[in-house]
Amino acid sequence: MTVLRLARSELKRMTGGLLPKLTILALTMVPLLYGAVYLYANWDPYGHLNNLDAALVVEDSGATNADGTRLEAGTKVADSLVEGNVFHWVPVESSAEADAGVSSGQYAFALKIPKDFSANLVSPGSFDSASQAMLNVTTNDANNYLLSTIVDKLTTAVHTTVAKEVGEETANQLLTGFGTIHSKMVQAADGASQLADGVATLRDGAVTLHEGTSALSSGADQLYAGQLKLRDGANQLTDGAGQLSSGLAVLKDKTATLPTDTQTLASGAAQVAAGNAQLNAKVQDMAAQLEAADQGLRSRVVESNSRLVASGVLTQDQADKVLADFDAAGTSSPVAAAKGKIQADAAQVQQLANGSEAVSVGAARLAAGMPALRDAISQASAGADQLHTGAAALAAGEQSAVDGAASLADGARKVDAGAAQLADGAGQAATGSRTLSDEIGKGAGQVPNPDDAQKSNLSQVMADPVAVSNVSQAKAGSYGAGLAPFFLTLAMWIGIFMLVQAMRPITQRALASNAPSWKIALGGWLPFFVVSVVQASLLTLVADAALGLNPSHPVLMWLLMLAAAMAFSALIQGIVALLGSPGKLVVLILLVLQLVSSGGTFPWQTTPEPLHVVHQVLPMGYVVTGMRHLIYGGDLSMIAPTFVGLLGYTLLGAAMSTLAVRKNKYWTLKTLKPEIAV
Repeated sequence: MTVLRLARSELKRMTGGLLPKLTILALTMVPLLYGAVYLYANWDPYGHLNNLDAALVVEDSGATNADGTRLEAGTKVADSLVEGNVFHWVPVESSAEADAGVSSGQYAFALKIPKDFSANLVSPGSFDSASQAMLNVTTNDANNYLLSTIVDKLTTAVHTTVAKEVGEETANQLLTGFGTIHSKMVQAADGASQLADGVATLRDGAVTLHEGTSALSSGADQLYAGQLKLRDGANQLTDGAGQLSSGLAVLKDKTATLPTDTQTLASGAAQVAAGNAQLNAKVQDMAAQLEAADQGLRSRVVESNSRLVASGVLTQDQADKVLADFDAAGTSSPVAAAKGKIQADAAQVQQLANGSEAVSVGAARLAAGMPALRDAISQASAGADQLHTGAAALAAGEQSAVDGAASLADGARKVDAGAAQLADGAGQAATGSRTLSDEIGKGAGQVPNPDDAQKSNLSQVMADPVAVSNVSQAKAGSYGAGLAPFFLTLAMWIGIFMLVQAMRPITQRALASNAPSWKIALGGWLPFFVVSVVQASLLTLVADAALGLNPSHPVLMWLLMLAAAMAFSALIQGIVALLGSPGKLVVLILLVLQLVSSGGTFPWQTTPEPLHVVHQVLPMGYVVTGMRHLIYGGDLSMIAPTFVGLLGYTLLGAAMSTLAVRKNKYWTLKTLKPEIAV
């Protein structure tokens, strides 16, 4: 009995009636139902998220930027979400209403933009009140667990977009501030330069002021010395005026009895003659005294005028006029007349003896002139008193002037010292202000002054300093394409596993023949292989043509599916043939182990360590990896080893099947009456 005859016999048995044919057809469709339908249902779930109702609550009240512009970030985010149409956004008035809708399942989730959203976005402008802007999301895993993950990605994207936009605005304001600082520093440099010029002028003025205060101090010293001399002169004037006043007082006292005496002279003319000699002597003496008094008075007037002229109280013309008036008064005064009369009488004394009548007449005239002389002397005495009083006041004033001149000289010396310090300080200030101007100018050159294009570029870089350039060496076109390698491979295992429910791994007729064990094993496997090839071909055709998988290497993908069908069918047929009905449980266990270790969804390296060994031993992980490379256009260097590995799994299955044939050629009671019928 040949291998082909054994296989044809089993296939003929399975297709001998309508029901067996329908069974074979159904078994052929199992991978298609599992793999294609599942992929169809999950081909592009992210493209239909707009069928999900999501509550959108915008409570943001807006804010004002530092430059005075309004920021309505909440409304802007909401508008961008609605325009993006990723979800079906339903505007809701309040957070409570949105939360209630999520709880009842009316909304898949809720995105809430709080009242202070915009205010917090602009808060970094104030170092004391900076706060993060929050986006509040309410989800409910009772609605769908994976939806929370999808929403997290969405809110992360919204957060990134808003943060970048606000960061660009903040960075733009910062760079604008740099430009403002630059311009202000340029202005400050100009101002500092003007300050330096002004301080230099101040320095020159301070030097001039110092020269002037030095001259003032010297002049104040000279003024003080002159005031001392003037004070001494005023004191001397006071002393002379006092002496004049005393002399005139004495003269007044001495001439007080002269009228009486002249009357006595007139009435006693006889006695005049007798005492002519004595009278002549007295008259001569009186004339000398009057002359001395007149000369002394005139000398004192001259001396007083000189002092007053020297002190600046009188001018020289005024002093000359005073002396002329004094001389004029002296020529016409009774004193001068009396002096002349006495002198005349002295010449006529010798004649008194001859003319007592004439003496009597002269004495009467003398008596008549005596009151006028007395009044003139009284006036001169009063004038001398006034002169003494004025001279005393002048001396007192001069002392005050001396004190003031001393204070002036001391203050002038202090002013001169301050002016010297001011000149030194102004010189230092001029040097410092010039250095300040130069340094501010240098600093202004170092402060950035970006133009609009530079600010735009720099603000983008500052807001998003790291840009990710994704270069995908092999990329799935959709979510379904991403799952296709895993589910196509899984569908093949499940479809072939279903074949053992209707097909016998080894026929009893073949076991009863004398054919070699390997032929019987090969003949029992070929029907499984033929049906699995149909399953693989049909599944590949539907995935490519109907679902639009569009693999990068469609022929190689189909050949890998056939190689997987060959290996899976050999393993499943061999295990069930060797172990019988318990072998089906083993195949199911292997299915479960490969589900969690093949890396169909998450990378297999993320599974627990014991499952790493399972991944390395069982075939499904290699098929999934190979399918990814063929579908997405990855490196093909591992495809040949994968084919070789699948051939090895096929030989392993064939070995188990051959061992099962040898084992089952010897019938036992258990063979005739098994515990579990196949």
